Amino acid sequence: MSIEEREKLVPEPVAEPRAGWASIRPLVLRLHFYAGVFISPFLLVAAITGLAYVWAPQAEQAVYDRELHVPAAPGTVPLDQQAAAARALMPDGTLTGVRPGMTPTDTTQVIFDRPGLEASYHWTVFVDPHTGDVRGQLETYGSGQAMPLRSWIDVLHRSLHLGDFGRLYSELAASWLWVVALAGLALWLGRRRRKRASAPSPRVKLLTWHGRTGLVLAIGLLFLSATGLTWSQYAGDSISELRSQLDWTSPSVSAAVPASSGRDIGFDGAREATLRAGLADPVEVRPPAGPGEAYVVAQVGRSWPVRADSMAVDPATGTVTDTLRFADYNLAAKLSTWGIDAHMGFLFGIWNQIALTLLAVALVAVIVWGYRMWWLRRPTRGDARFGRPPARGAWRRIPGRVLAPAVVVVAVVGYYLPLFGLSLLGFVVVDGLLELRRRKVDA
Repeated sequence: MSIEEREKLVPEPVAEPRAGWASIRPLVLRLHFYAGVFISPFLLVAAITGLAYVWAPQAEQAVYDRELHVPAAPGTVPLDQQAAAARALMPDGTLTGVRPGMTPTDTTQVIFDRPGLEASYHWTVFVDPHTGDVRGQLETYGSGQAMPLRSWIDVLHRSLHLGDFGRLYSELAASWLWVVALAGLALWLGRRRRKRASAPSPRVKLLTWHGRTGLVLAIGLLFLSATGLTWSQYAGDSISELRSQLDWTSPSVSAAVPASSGRDIGFDGAREATLRAGLADPVEVRPPAGPGEAYVVAQVGRSWPVRADSMAVDPATGTVTDTLRFADYNLAAKLSTWGIDAHMGFLFGIWNQIALTLLAVALVAVIVWGYRMWWLRRPTRGDARFGRPPARGAWRRIPGRVLAPAVVVVAVVGYYLPLFGLSLLGFVVVDGLLELRRRKVDA
């Protein structure tokens, strides 16, 4: 028997389990690497489209200047007269709300539901509050009354205009963003401090920038991931169900009132009643949905401090029958409102937009640096064209007392974030198949 044949019979030494961070680090490094390589394209698209959305409000103010703005003038036409002018143009529409302008140069927005509109879309007629003349009409989206430009960018950010299939991209990005951020944070904080060479290599310089920038970004990225998941298709359903079970949903004002005698105070009467009760602008006045229903006047201010109070007004008497203050929301509902508004760039105005812009630009830089480091790891000889990934089998060196609960936690997270769970399972299966293939080649 030759020496080579005898060496093949000798079993390879099995690495002994290590304790603490040293046992976990190789697995975290491999997870961060693969998640970064394969999920980063989705994160890159989400960052760029999100950056476009952040500044869309300023763009729509300019693009839709005629619909949104009017010359300042003394006096205003009653809301009911403005609503009537809009109704005359919408014989097939159902009026759902009237939003008076905040300033003398803002139009009144009269909002309708129309046949053929998709869910969450409305048809809005813009009326000059000083003359009652119609300035224009547009399809709008959501509670924020996004104009067509912002609505288009919003759909691009959420689904790339590919419908439910396209929403998988954004959910995949949000599902993995927190994993990439936490893994990178752990690797940076747990790194070994080594004596640096006088002239560090290009890859070491990139690693330093990548790590330090990621460290600064970590909290912001975790925030974007958590709030982004609330809009996702599958994880969003899980989060909504969990909030419902824990009674963390946002409350709503009661619109039930005694059957009226037929008298109707109108939009003007409802707004005057809530003004006397202290409900400040900006508001949306919603008409009764049917007999025994009240006018609902709800604040729609989304900047800090959030104005989200609402009142119900009896259409026959003008009496405020119910009041819901944002201060009375449970903590989870408040956090949800604040989180969504901050994610969209509304909560702190221009400073919110600047912060999100810095986050998006820094995330793009971290992704580019990461791919560049991968490229610099490629072998300079042989046929390999890409950088080497971290070694396989890291999970075998983790003590069972650590690995077992970690698997349980991952399974629970994967249940509530199914796209994360399925993609992680896909990574494991592909990685295992590649390992089997390598062993067959080496045999």
